[in-house]
This record gives sequence, C-alpha cells and structure tokens, in this order.
Amino acid sequence: MKVLITGATGLIGKAIVKQCRYQNISVHYLTTSRDKIEDTENYKGFHWNPVTQEIDETCFNGVDAIINLAGASISNEWTKKYKQKILNSRLQSLQLLKITIKKENIKIKQLISASAIGIYPDSLTNYYDEDFPVVSSSFLGEVSEAWEKAADDFSDLGILVTKIRIGLVLDNQEGALPKLMSPIKYGFGTALGSGFQWQSWIHINDLARIFIHTLETNSEGVFNAVAPNPVSNQELTKAIARTLRKPLFLPNIPTVFLKLVLGDMHVLLVESQRVSSNKIEAEGFEFKYPNLLPALEKLLDF
Repeated sequence: MKVLITGATGLIGKAIVKQCRYQNISVHYLTTSRDKIEDTENYKGFHWNPVTQEIDETCFNGVDAIINLAGASISNEWTKKYKQKILNSRLQSLQLLKITIKKENIKIKQLISASAIGIYPDSLTNYYDEDFPVVSSSFLGEVSEAWEKAADDFSDLGILVTKIRIGLVLDNQEGALPKLMSPIKYGFGTALGSGFQWQSWIHINDLARIFIHTLETNSEGVFNAVAPNPVSNQELTKAIARTLRKPLFLPNIPTVFLKLVLGDMHVLLVESQRVSSNKIEAEGFEFKYPNLLPALEKLLDF
C-alpha cells in the first residue's frame, strides 16, 4: 500500500510516517519547502504550493489513499489576517488535491482528513459523540465545519471520506505538553481559568495509530480521536506535576487575564469539550494509552 500525506513533517505527520514504516506502508508526501524533500526507500517528497495552486502531479503515482493534515498552525497569534490564513490553508490544500485528482482522472480509494474537536460547543456537561448535531459558533467551530465540508466534497469523485476529529495531542517534544510542563518545572504551574473545563486528550502514538487503523479497515465517516478517559484542566495540571514530582501551590490563572494576554486564542485553553471515543473503539481500535498518568509516565520516561 502507498499513501500520500500532506503535513507529513509536522508533529502528527511524523508520528503517522513512523506508523507507516511499522506497517510497511510506502509514503509519498507533499511539502511547501523544497529543503524538506527527501527520496529514500518508501519515503519520497514532492513540492506543492496550495496558495498558488501548484503541485507536482507525480506525487499521486501508485497512491491508494491520501492522509490530509495540511493547515497553518493554530498556535500563532490570532490576528484577523492570521485567522484567515488558518482557514484558507486548510481549504486551499483540499481544493488543490481535488482539482488535480479530477482533472487527471487519478484513482484514489480513500481520503483521511484531519479535523478538530473544536467543532463541538463549549460545555462542562455535554458528552459529545460524532452525531452531535450542533456546531460550535466559535472560530474553531467555523474552521472545523468548513474543513470537513471540503473533505466531504471528495465523495463526488467516488472517494471514500474519513474525518478524524483530533483532541489535545500529548507528545514529549512538540505541541501542548512541553508548553504545559514548562511553568510546572519551575514551580509556577497552575490550572487555567476555572480548571473545570474538560480536556479530551490523546497520546501521539494512539493518534497516529487511529489514522492507520481507519486506512487499513477502510472506515468511513467521522471519528473522534481522543483517549477514553478525558480529564479536567485541573486534573491534567495535577497529573503533569505529579509525573514531574513538582508541587502546585499557585491560584488558577483567571480567564479574563488569559483573554487579555492571548486575545481570541485564549479559547484554546479554557473551552471545554468532553468527547467520546466509543465509535473508534467499536471499529476495533484498542488504545495503548487510555489513562492519563500512564501516558504521561511513558512520554516523560518515568
């Protein structure tokens, strides 16, 4: 089997590439940086530019499925201009793939496209499964809904479409965890906002395995990529501190202060989504890291 991956050099992409190697799946990948193009056994890079709608069409040669992760990071400052970039980068990437596949009559069996649990409304009480009918009115809800709609359009080409709604990804080198660990390491750790907001997290390896699982089983539709046991922000903070063997004694950082410092982006820290993993488990997926403390201990080598 051969897959084409967009966003292969990012946090999630690198983990998926590693899983592909374990499963003997060949990888073609698209990158906007020519410096990141490699050509080794079962791993070959191709250049594209979704902004200008340019792509090396040979990237599709022999490809059975596409794993789409492309999109500007949501971790940079949310200016009006950058918000537009977050949205456009996701839609332009899928648009370029679809136009090229249709124009060249390329046969692709499946598209597996990333999405986010930010599509669900902020709530301390709801327990969200994939059939929840209401989309969040937030910016992340808007982006996720448009992203999924662009992925769904590939079904017009007879391509099976799978959408993976990703939760808080825990990795020891990149993403949220190192940022959460940093103040705790130096004795300044504390919960954010009320601390009661739900954090539906997932170990990076389990996330990569979900993508490969849906590829190998031809699973269609939308799936939440979260561990079975979400925790509150306060519980997450305490678990990190416990793993690092550091004390917590400072009061919570108020939401109003986070908004003052971070602007609209503060919602990444204080919005609450308690999300179910039941559907992907019903498809036969087994989590290696269903509980937070063992996941942290494995990531941090404790």
